[in-house]
Amino acid sequence: MKPTEEKTVAVIPCIVEVTGLKTAQVLQTVALLQEGSTVPFIARYRKEQTGELDEVQIRMVEEQLTYFLDLEERKLTILKTIEEQGKLTDELRQRIVSSRQKTELEDLYLPYKPKRRTKATIARERGLEPLADIIAAQEILNGTVEELARPFINPDREVPDAAAAIQGAGHILAERLADSADARAMVRRLTGEQGVMTSRVTAACKGKVSKFEMYYDYQEPLKSVPSHRMLAMRRGENEEVLFLAINAPIEEILTGLKSRLILRESIFSSVLEMVAEDSYKRLIAPSIEVELRLESKDRADEAAIHVFARNLRELLLAAPAGGKRVLGIDPGFRTGSKLAAIDSTGRFLEHVTIYPHVGEGRVPHARQELLRLVKSHSVEMIAVGNGTAGREMELFAKDTLKDAGLVVPVVSVSEAGASVYSASEIAREEFPELDLTVRGAISIARRLQDPLAELVKIDPKSIGVGQYQHDVNQSMLKKSLESVVESSVNFVGVDLNTASWALLSYVSGVGASLAKAITSYRDENGSFLSRKALLKVPRFGAKAFEQAAGFLRIRDAKHPLDNSAVHPERYKLVETMAADLGVSLAQLIADQSLAGRIDLKSYVSEGVGLPTLKDIVEELKKPGRDPRSQFKAAEFRDDIREIKDLVEGLVLQGVVTNVTAFGAFVDIGVHQDGLVHISHIANRYVKDPSTVVKAGDLVRVKVLSADAERKRISLSIKEAGVEKPA
Repeated sequence: MKPTEEKTVAVIPCIVEVTGLKTAQVLQTVALLQEGSTVPFIARYRKEQTGELDEVQIRMVEEQLTYFLDLEERKLTILKTIEEQGKLTDELRQRIVSSRQKTELEDLYLPYKPKRRTKATIARERGLEPLADIIAAQEILNGTVEELARPFINPDREVPDAAAAIQGAGHILAERLADSADARAMVRRLTGEQGVMTSRVTAACKGKVSKFEMYYDYQEPLKSVPSHRMLAMRRGENEEVLFLAINAPIEEILTGLKSRLILRESIFSSVLEMVAEDSYKRLIAPSIEVELRLESKDRADEAAIHVFARNLRELLLAAPAGGKRVLGIDPGFRTGSKLAAIDSTGRFLEHVTIYPHVGEGRVPHARQELLRLVKSHSVEMIAVGNGTAGREMELFAKDTLKDAGLVVPVVSVSEAGASVYSASEIAREEFPELDLTVRGAISIARRLQDPLAELVKIDPKSIGVGQYQHDVNQSMLKKSLESVVESSVNFVGVDLNTASWALLSYVSGVGASLAKAITSYRDENGSFLSRKALLKVPRFGAKAFEQAAGFLRIRDAKHPLDNSAVHPERYKLVETMAADLGVSLAQLIADQSLAGRIDLKSYVSEGVGLPTLKDIVEELKKPGRDPRSQFKAAEFRDDIREIKDLVEGLVLQGVVTNVTAFGAFVDIGVHQDGLVHISHIANRYVKDPSTVVKAGDLVRVKVLSADAERKRISLSIKEAGVEKPA
């Protein structure tokens, strides 16, 4: 067995314990991951091996595998270091080998870790370690500590008297206590369970108005501080408005530390009590507070990233308008509004710039150009960016169409991140000759057709559905969001002949390099006629084909299953099913009732179980179906355009743009999202707003208050009469 295999086998029980999964499930999942299989592929096409684990469970196994393999590597390094010092005992080795947490492991290593020059180091240099040993043993029952310390007086070593000798010995004992894994674990536990996070305004900001005012004099049990408050307080601290600290249960901690030092009543008791206090206040408390603050930050990051990931998934999986001919509008006042027409496949057709909001003389021309584009390109829908001048342009377009007797839906589309896309590499590749703002209009139009296909081109952080996304661990955020995009893309499936390389790059087993190779091959050789043709793409090997093929779709392919989620490795099985029914494969796919006649149990084999067979039959009933919901657009009131138009009690329709731990933000068409606090989400107690609403939901809301000066809008869903419109 190779060393890496030995390490993997060693961590399997740890993963089983943490995840609560069966050993066989973990073993099979780990094996598949280490073979290079992706999470979407394993979840969709290897259900029998994993016991039908879903993507969340598989990613959990993946994360724990990485954690425990890293832990094993660290153990080897620490064991080697301590052994080289000649201090590795059998007991210590066993404790290190059996440790399951990085914190516990580092506590065990702390006494042997190279240190900078400390007070204890200096005391040892002055020859005071033997005195420290005498005090720690507590075996001498007569005399005084001062008398015992006199032999260690040495002016040449800067130990002028007994008090200095005792103090130096105390520094050594304090460091020993601070290096004790058990002592640190006790302090960490008590502080974590009973500690209170406090926030105070800094002297420089006292009396000043800021967005952190609620935290000027604030405290809350450390273990219950929610993510958004922790991140808000930390931001206030980073901006030097707040001072944060953790108040620990000092008396209980000191009692515990003293009991570890004082073995019996003796002449050393008072000295050891001072050692315990010094060790805690000078060494342990600052260290543990840093640890716990980092842990609380990590928990807050994890919660915030979860919120971001959940919102991103909902946005990516928003209902597509589909293959409509769309006119995208990037609105503006002084610089004009950019109009770009695209066909049903997203291909750019034409663009113009109009100025309907600047100067009366320009309005007729703007109307004329808008109508010309709509008529000449048979536009079926108009997508208007919801940024500056968005509402004005939306109403202008509606009025223009109405006056001309045309019925074309005008839809407000989020333009978050459109400017980021416009200046990106992929935008320059797609439209090298076009201005940035025109690219933005094209992107807005394409977002209406297929949000997923267009949003994958943008850094997820720029889409605007996060909670303190700039404050959280960026590498953790990036990894989580990439997983969400990957999961969403493979959940929907990708049209191999129309997808951009950006979209293809998220397909299981592909990546950016192969995605570009696919689009280059497609440009040179024309559309793919079959999935097998992928193997002709340079560097697209058998493994990549295995991982990717099931998630790629080819419309009007030679093989009818090439436009379905049935994996090519199961084509022969499906052909056998059709033959057993006495029909052709095309007939089986065309007639849903035939799939219902398949006796699944008769096709169970060593390699194929009921989970896979059920998936195949479901796919045969609706081959190549889009799992996303049907498109519906929010209808904003034409007379409500700005915050100043809002009045208390007004009931409006809106679209949920972001769901956080404390509530949901809703776009009601006034350039500023309103907040529905968690207490106004539903007519019942709600712990998590996402159980009631999600990003993209259409909702009815009631205006509770609107502050135009501060740009704050308070809304209620429960006060509007219904939690969600039908």
